[in-house]
Parts: sequence; structure tokens; C-alpha cells
Amino acid sequence: MYSHVFRSGQDPAQHPTVILIHGLGGTLNIWDPIASVLEHRFSVLRYDLRGHGQSDVPAGDWSLEDFVRDLEAIFIDKSLPHAHLVGFSLGGLIVQRFALSYPERVGQLAILSAVAGRTDTERQHVQERIRNLEKGDLDANIALALERWFSPEFRQNHPKQVQKRIAELRATSPAGYFQAYRVFVLSDLAEHLSQIQCETLVMTGEHDPGSNVRMARLMHETIPGSKLEILPDLRHSVLVESPQLIAEKLDSFLR
Repeated sequence: MYSHVFRSGQDPAQHPTVILIHGLGGTLNIWDPIASVLEHRFSVLRYDLRGHGQSDVPAGDWSLEDFVRDLEAIFIDKSLPHAHLVGFSLGGLIVQRFALSYPERVGQLAILSAVAGRTDTERQHVQERIRNLEKGDLDANIALALERWFSPEFRQNHPKQVQKRIAELRATSPAGYFQAYRVFVLSDLAEHLSQIQCETLVMTGEHDPGSNVRMARLMHETIPGSKLEILPDLRHSVLVESPQLIAEKLDSFLR
């Protein structure tokens, strides 16, 4: 498995490393404005998830553990004993699982716009989107995503940024996107989160319908000593709609 990895910022021999992990239908480039802030104090490492960007698209069905092993392979390849982890959406599930499987590897943990403890109704909604992909109807999912991802004001005032994000989704390998979405639908670690021991920040948008405030509060209440940030007015795509706010929150937390 080849993962496309990009490193920037400070010398990792002298400064802590932060690993930024994107979500479904994205690439490492979605972190650009956030990385540009964190680079002042950290060695910043980003990579394309399997099936995304310039990374490989392995055959067969994938599991959340496959994504975790991909991340562990990067730790080994880069000779990293430990790092801070920041995961968005599917990346938020990956860092949850990684912190449970490799606690000695994780300094501080930030879980952004992620899921845990889905209700039956919430599971039905994501299963419907998988069925759309099985039928080859990506457009139906994009129409739903536009509503979930961006506030109406942002869609109206920043159409180029919205279309750029949708173009990234369309450019993702169909097989890779389907397999990653399947992992996203099938994975839920709510019952295990009390075992996370590292310092943790949970953040989500106030109006994110999928990675909603109820889920964020559940993660916060389950992970011992964690911090919770609800981001006013935002929906799911906080990395696109409000990157400077996210950068400030992360920079402050990781201090």
C-alpha cells in the first residue's frame, strides 16, 4: 500500500509532529490553510487516504483497521515514535481507532466533525447514501452533501470554493470512494471511547447534521478529561468554510 505523504514546517528532530487526516472525497490539500499556521511551531505531516488523491486503491473490501494500519506504516516509515493526531470526519474515526490501538504513539488528539453513537435513523441516512453509490448515483449524494456541508451564506458568497470542494470529490477514485464510504458507514467506536487516555479535543459545527452536536457531546462525555468546542453557525465542511478558526483552535489546543 502506497500512501502519498507531504511534510512541511519545522524540523521533526527538534519540534513535535502533527499529523492531519482528511475525510471522504478529499485530499491532503484540504489542510493547506491550516497547515500554514501550524507549520510555525510543528513539523506538519499530511497524507492522502487510501483510495484518495495520489495514494493507492487496494483491491477488496476495506475495514477501519486497514486505515489504521496505513497510518501506523507512516509512523514506521518516518521513524516517528509519537505525534499529535488531528482527524476530520472519516479521519476522525481513524484517529479514534488509532488512539485505542496505539496509545503510546499519540500525544494530543483532535477529533473534528466526526461520528460516534449513531441512532437507527442516522444509520439509515448514511446507508441510503451507500445505496446511491451502489447504483452509480453520485450526483444524488453531492446534492445532499451541499446541504450538509456548507451554510447557505457560504454557498451564496463563495461559490468557487464550494465547487472546488465538489470537484475534489468527483476526482476521487469511484472504487476508493465507495470502499471508504462503506467503512465510514459501518464504523462506530462509541462503546470504546472511554479507553482513550490522551488529552483530547472534540469539535464540530453547530449545524452539522451528520457529525452533530449530540455525537460531539457523547464523545466529550465518554473520553476522560476531553475538551469540547461547538463552532457557531458552521455545518460539516469546517476546513473549507472556516479554516482560520480551525487553525486557531488547533494551534491553541496543541500548545
